[in-house]
Amino acid sequence: MQQTPVYFREIFASLNEVLNQKDYHPVFILVDENTHEDCLPILLPEIEKDFTFEIIEIPSGEENKVIEIAANVWETMAQLEGSRKSLMINLGGGMLTDIGGFIASTFKRGIDFINIPTTLLSMVDASVGGKTGIDLSGIKNAVGTFAMPVATFIYPEFLETLPEREFRSGLAEMLKHGLIYDKNHWESLNSISNFNSSSIKDLIEESVKIKQKVVEKDPFESGFRKILNFGHTIGHAIESESLESENPFLHGEAIAMGMLVESVLSFENELISLEELDEIFISIVRIFGKTPIPEEIIPNLLNWMKQDKKNTKGQLSFSLLNGIGNCQYDIFLTNEQILEGILLYNKKLSMI
Repeated sequence: MQQTPVYFREIFASLNEVLNQKDYHPVFILVDENTHEDCLPILLPEIEKDFTFEIIEIPSGEENKVIEIAANVWETMAQLEGSRKSLMINLGGGMLTDIGGFIASTFKRGIDFINIPTTLLSMVDASVGGKTGIDLSGIKNAVGTFAMPVATFIYPEFLETLPEREFRSGLAEMLKHGLIYDKNHWESLNSISNFNSSSIKDLIEESVKIKQKVVEKDPFESGFRKILNFGHTIGHAIESESLESENPFLHGEAIAMGMLVESVLSFENELISLEELDEIFISIVRIFGKTPIPEEIIPNLLNWMKQDKKNTKGQLSFSLLNGIGNCQYDIFLTNEQILEGILLYNKKLSMI
């Protein structure tokens, strides 16, 4: 699977070049209520060619990354005479690029699509790597495809429209890229005292290139690419469980918790030192604060983990750190080991 070109500079000139490569008609732009108001007015004046644009708005939020929303969009595209020559531009965060890529990769057996991520999380993670998907009964990305966008365009100025909590959420995936692959990236992030679009602009590009390197080695996640799941076995379970609450965790918030628990599990399996564990806790807690996991929800979390795509023959599979900057995958743990890891995570939080 050919890697998608990602553009970081002069993106509107590059976008026009890509749009002119084919005779696309119509061009669908998928937005949510936020990007419709804040980002679409920035994008449309920059497009030079006189396309027939059809704007399709879906509701924001992970709870809307479901088949019903996808079906509504498919029906709308059909009514607007979408064809194999259509193009979809996904203008939004990780939820939107996930579902938008899924919709495009399945409509008429697949049409071209472009990702223009508008959140930090989608810039460094969701919009890159060719994974598309929707959730099923709360199970994250249970249905999806591997499909590469024609191109991805990173425009850091969109981050200025983000609430602080959404911005912080994206830092989790950047920290993860450093922890699993590049210690220098991890250290660069930890040297920043004030996180904003200007202070991390260069590190966004660095983080994207780390993910691209991992994906190039294993496009379909048969092995090495699994290291990108560090923090996600626990994190996805936390995120799925929280969707039932009045104030669900954002993806990055859940992944931050998952990385801390899985760092504990890495330590318990003698893969990282106590000094490295302390360093990871201090760094992540500095950004995300302390969020203990209630013991009464641990059985629910274990049930969510049973749905994880990496599991083999009923065994729960993890990607764990092997020192800061390295990661091992296909590490199988028992329920008892996971339970102990969560309890130790809670204990360590109380000691910081």
